[in-house]
Amino acid sequence: MKNLITVITIFWGIGSVAQQTPALPQTEAMTITGATAHVGNGEVIDNCTLVFENGKITAIGASGVASKGQVINAQGKHVYPGFIAPAKTLGLIEINAVRATNDTDEVGDIIPHVRSLIAYNAESQVVESMRPNGVLLGQIAPSGGRISGTSSIVQFDAWNWEDAAVKVDDGIHLSWPNSFRRGRWWMGEPRGFQPNKDYQDQVDAVAVFMNNAMAYGKASNKEENPAFAATQGLFDGSKKLYVYANGEKEIIDGVTTAKNAGAKHVVLVGGYHAHKITDFLKQHDVAVLVRFTHTLPYFEDDDYDFTFKLPKLLNDAGLLVGLQNSDASNFQTRNLPFYAGQVVAQGLDKEKALAMISSNNAKILGIDGDYGTLEVGKSATLFISEGDALDMRGNIISRAFIDGRDLSLETHQTELWKRYMGKFEGE
Repeated sequence: MKNLITVITIFWGIGSVAQQTPALPQTEAMTITGATAHVGNGEVIDNCTLVFENGKITAIGASGVASKGQVINAQGKHVYPGFIAPAKTLGLIEINAVRATNDTDEVGDIIPHVRSLIAYNAESQVVESMRPNGVLLGQIAPSGGRISGTSSIVQFDAWNWEDAAVKVDDGIHLSWPNSFRRGRWWMGEPRGFQPNKDYQDQVDAVAVFMNNAMAYGKASNKEENPAFAATQGLFDGSKKLYVYANGEKEIIDGVTTAKNAGAKHVVLVGGYHAHKITDFLKQHDVAVLVRFTHTLPYFEDDDYDFTFKLPKLLNDAGLLVGLQNSDASNFQTRNLPFYAGQVVAQGLDKEKALAMISSNNAKILGIDGDYGTLEVGKSATLFISEGDALDMRGNIISRAFIDGRDLSLETHQTELWKRYMGKFEGE
């Protein structure tokens, strides 16, 4: 009987903290008036009127735009496109310490055919907590192994992974080997960094796999090979290869190997030393998702604020730059707009910093036809903020929409905030 009560209690607890019910499809036109619109491409429209219906933006401008349907007075407020979080394990892991909630990787070292989308939990409380800060879309990517699998792009208000999907199987994720590694003191090796003796063998293994995968695609009669089949989009341009690398040698080797094997589109994730080889990256049309902006420098001779400056350095060099930031703790993804705000503090124009989490990320992920900016014909995925959304003092969101659907901004975190604020205010 005691065990039965325990089981009932567990399931009651799970049900009691379930995600908010997803919003219904838009049924009437909506107009936002009086706000300052941050388009996402560098343009700012003061006293803007924005109209959307059937999930699409139908009009936007400072004058000559007639209101239609329900009108939201946003005088003195700001309107932004929904922010986009790339290369995350959101929805694949709920509690790091509970193995049963962790579905970020699978057994195997080279497994491009493993699809992260089918493991995505649309009812994740961590995913739900993104919306109140304006993070409305994300690229859900697997981790682990050398080639960890295939990602997909989702929106953060859905019943299940099928409803959440925005772009299915958009890219494959490759963790490039390091040419140096830390000494394993427990095996008698010297402490600190030392050359990775297996580096070339690890590089060769990736090259052989990719060359074989390309040959597989050209063969007329072949046995079914799921791993090779999953990579064919890399060679026809329908998928992108996301290469995780930081050092100059690793970046050059990773991009060169991928391009030589026939990969059409390569995106660099990390890029700690990318500012040293910007000409090489531009030559190969490689965009960069900067992975760490709030961390200590890797090396003693780096500037103390180097990681904070890196996105601006790459932007100034003419590269297409987006912010990814570490996915070590998924809950920190909700701070994505504040990471962009930190880049502003390093001297980057505020609208360019905004682009790093909106239009630039949309371009890098290949969804810029529908998302990333406030333009006629694009998805009405946007939000209204009381102030500057890149500043935690101004990022107070009153309304948010995904594809025109009016979202609930209630989460487990907001419930806790109300609960304890009520306690303190009553004292």
